[in-house]
Amino acid sequence: MKRLSAIRKNDLLLLTSMGITNIGGWVYHIALNLILLDQTGSVLAVTGLYLLKPFATLFTNPWAGSLIDRVNQRRLMILVNVAQALVMFILPLLSSLWMIYALVFLINMGSSIFHPTSMTYMTKLVPIERRIRFNSLRSLVDSGAFVIGPAIAGLLFIIGTPTNAIYLNAGALFLAGLLFLLLPDVETGSLMNRSGTISFQMMREDWRIVYTFSRSAIFVILIYFLVSAVGILSWGVDSLEASFATDVLHLANTEYGFLVSIAGIGVLLGAIINTVIAEKGEPLSLIGGGAMVLSIGYLIFATSSSFQLAAIGCFVLSFSLSFMNTGFYTFYQNNIPVDVMGRIGSVFEWIEAIFVIAVMVGCGIAAEIISIRFSVIVGSSVMLSFAFLLLGVVLVKRTSMRSEAELAK
Repeated sequence: MKRLSAIRKNDLLLLTSMGITNIGGWVYHIALNLILLDQTGSVLAVTGLYLLKPFATLFTNPWAGSLIDRVNQRRLMILVNVAQALVMFILPLLSSLWMIYALVFLINMGSSIFHPTSMTYMTKLVPIERRIRFNSLRSLVDSGAFVIGPAIAGLLFIIGTPTNAIYLNAGALFLAGLLFLLLPDVETGSLMNRSGTISFQMMREDWRIVYTFSRSAIFVILIYFLVSAVGILSWGVDSLEASFATDVLHLANTEYGFLVSIAGIGVLLGAIINTVIAEKGEPLSLIGGGAMVLSIGYLIFATSSSFQLAAIGCFVLSFSLSFMNTGFYTFYQNNIPVDVMGRIGSVFEWIEAIFVIAVMVGCGIAAEIISIRFSVIVGSSVMLSFAFLLLGVVLVKRTSMRSEAELAK
């Protein structure tokens, strides 16, 4: 009973820290956009913020995995959170656009290190039989942040300024880092102490390990990159969402606000239902079904000609997110070896970043040269094609697993 109580306490601490970080991320994102728009008056300058994240991943991830798998992951998460908080405290003091970009780039580098580190730590902390439950709660926390974060940002802007919101978020991020001190160490020892500093030869050997694993786990890699393809295309379409709603559907700002609220309701409702039924399903079913519903929602939104139809599309796509994410997180943790998870996750996210940049630029160019609706429809249609392929792979695998189980009997 004491062990069960300790496990629940650790889950709660980890989810609380993640919740604070995610809510703060929304506050920081919205506040920084407003600060930059106020300082420069340029929408292009704000757009540049979106490209800094994948570029930071391109710069960081080739070596980050070698670090993550060789140090104490809990200490690394604390260090990254505290470092990001300190950089955020400096951010509002700057007036130079390029200095702001430089610090935002550093913050995004920290995020690129933190994500695969936290995934590795969670995999070690949470036993396999409880992962799908934990990940469903994690999706609920993420969904809550999607709804609560912008609401808190709006309240802070009413009673203060975007600059104050940045400072408050830096404090919250610092607090989230301190909460990790209450979590247990899951390391048996620090490999970095035995291996020395990271060298190019070490990185090259780590890339070879990732390549060898990828060749030996074709099904895992196929699922990973099909899910990534759906996610990347959704980011490309999302980058045109506001323009589509206002320029194509001719929605007023208040109507667009309602559309975002409906998406928030869909995310939260889907996450709540997901926490109830996730343990009764299995990761592959959640992945395949969630990706299909997500893509259908995007296509409904892309082909809509009225607020009502666009609202249905937004609700459907946001409702499905928690199911796909819960299935994917659990599948990933159950099938990637934890001792090389940092290296594998970092390299895979590096590859994803290349496609994120390509898709976002491609969607933007298509919207500019042809039309916004064309770009959104094509992006949604290609996303649906990948979702069909993903569902087909899942069904074939499940059929194969049932056949093997019957033969074993």
